[in-house]
Amino acid sequence: MSKAIRIHANGGPEVLTYEDTDPGRPGSGQILIRHTAIGLNFIDVYHRTGLYPPPGGFPLVPGSEAAGVVLEVGQDVDWLKPGDRIAYATNVGGAYAEQRVIAAGYVVKVPDGISDEQAAAMMLKGMTAEYLLRRTFKVKAGDTILFHAAAGGVGLILGQWARYLGATVIGTASSADKIELAKAHGFDHVINYKEQDFVAGVAALTGGGKCDVVYDSVGNDTFPASLDCLKPLGMFVSFGQSSGSIPPFSMSLLAQKGSLFATRPTLFVYNAKREDLEASAAALFEVVLSGAIEIKINQRYALKDAGKAHSDLEGRRTKGTTILIP
Repeated sequence: MSKAIRIHANGGPEVLTYEDTDPGRPGSGQILIRHTAIGLNFIDVYHRTGLYPPPGGFPLVPGSEAAGVVLEVGQDVDWLKPGDRIAYATNVGGAYAEQRVIAAGYVVKVPDGISDEQAAAMMLKGMTAEYLLRRTFKVKAGDTILFHAAAGGVGLILGQWARYLGATVIGTASSADKIELAKAHGFDHVINYKEQDFVAGVAALTGGGKCDVVYDSVGNDTFPASLDCLKPLGMFVSFGQSSGSIPPFSMSLLAQKGSLFATRPTLFVYNAKREDLEASAAALFEVVLSGAIEIKINQRYALKDAGKAHSDLEGRRTKGTTILIP
């Protein structure tokens, strides 16, 4: 038997229960893996609360990313073998477990030089940063970007990557320590949104020139003000909603504020094809191995304490990246 966190109904952190489970055996195209580290992400909270439909229904083993070791391979898997180190980010849940069976097509091999903890901490967040910066809006040297929640897991990777690309990187955060953390991870300027209106802050920092793109995972609390931070023809990228959904709005608002573009992308559409997944992971591994991006683990919790981890994440008591240890 193996241990896992299971959810039997939507609710608060208390619905995360630590139970015995049987991971099963791998079928055709599948592998059995033993997790060594598991990533914690806000999408896990969305699945727990019901904001996003739980993948596969109940009972649900939540979790979208992890790293581990292959224990057994099923038929038709000829590129992996027991002992291989792998990592993944998926939208099918199942990561909050000591062991699991998963389709081999979801995983990538972890190269030497990257630890299991780093891999678990960066797959979903790092590949999110990759598609946001390189595919949703192709950031180039000289661009100015605004990123909300700069001290979050995605922010700490994206800030470093955006600076590496030559952009001027502006962020928002809620406290002095989070501001310092973001500045240590690539952000040129960080606005304390609790003390200053971030629209006025952006205007002051850019001399009224504003930003080429705004990346927003906060949602309700930062909309529509985020639109006022954009240059004409700028792009608003909404890729999360930690404060709640953005309310419905008229498309004419985009015209009024400068013929703006707006998009609501997701990692799992951008990486739906195997070749795109491999390219995204390879780009991430390359910048980490080069030293351009440093992956730090800011908090670690035992898997059995996933409820505490969720509570701290929702309460904004975490900074940067958090992992669970089976």
